[in-house]
Amino acid sequence: MWKYFLIASVGSAVVSNSFAQIKKQFSVEDREQVEKIELRLSTKTGNCFIRPSQNSDLLNIYSNQDLGDYGHAFRNDIQGNTAIVSLSLEQEGRKGVGQKISYQVFGGDERPSEKFWKVYLTENKPYKLALDYGLGNANIDLSGLSIQQLKIKTGSADVNVFYGSGAENKIEMDTFFVKVDMGSLTARQLNLARSRVVMADVGFGNIMLDFSDKPTNSNHVKGSVGAGNLVVLLPSADTPVMVKINNSWLCSLELCKSLKRVSENTFVNNAYSEGGKNTLTFDLDVSLGKIVFKDKSE
Repeated sequence: MWKYFLIASVGSAVVSNSFAQIKKQFSVEDREQVEKIELRLSTKTGNCFIRPSQNSDLLNIYSNQDLGDYGHAFRNDIQGNTAIVSLSLEQEGRKGVGQKISYQVFGGDERPSEKFWKVYLTENKPYKLALDYGLGNANIDLSGLSIQQLKIKTGSADVNVFYGSGAENKIEMDTFFVKVDMGSLTARQLNLARSRVVMADVGFGNIMLDFSDKPTNSNHVKGSVGAGNLVVLLPSADTPVMVKINNSWLCSLELCKSLKRVSENTFVNNAYSEGGKNTLTFDLDVSLGKIVFKDKSE
């Protein structure tokens, strides 16, 4: 049986600015037969941080809350050589999406929660990550991890994905998928993800994809924009870029000067040549929203 920890009043603790103890809430130990991990993590509210760790444990989660302060559903299992870990976290007494909208638009007495979870992943084994956020904030540092596949969904949460130390993904990623309903998502240093395919789905929210550093391999970016906004930062002029946009008369497009139209709904930069290597290719659909391309120099 795998370990499942709750440390209420013993063990090491750190005092935060709000004088709440930071305690380990959940922990999953490594097993010899485990070669890869599938982690499914969802948080309904609050603030979530994901960071790399040199610890051999497959998962460690700390919080400034006690277990009784929030609802949770935790499950872990081994199927063949894969550890499947599922964890759902929900703060008690939260009012859902309407609370965030009410606070942002009308103000209110209750400010967004200062409660948080800090999630640590080992650098030693590869992961498939499925992350689902409701309200609050999420900061995801993937520096030096081995991510085979990444799927992020956000309802009204604000999510930031980055590579803080500048260490790239240790393996080639299959798919980098992000979906935003009403929140926002910023993905920086996407060249370090080493993903063959990047997929972005925007409903009413905002997504920013940062390709401003030169990719090490060809990237295929697929995107769909409903009534929201998609902003793309392009790398230097020596990186070949091709953009195809299926748009409607109700949408808005802002293309940088480096992109020149070569056919209907198709744009390329001067570095592009058919069949060339390390091409950054975009296939995008937009209905009511807005798509913006910016050069690195802008």
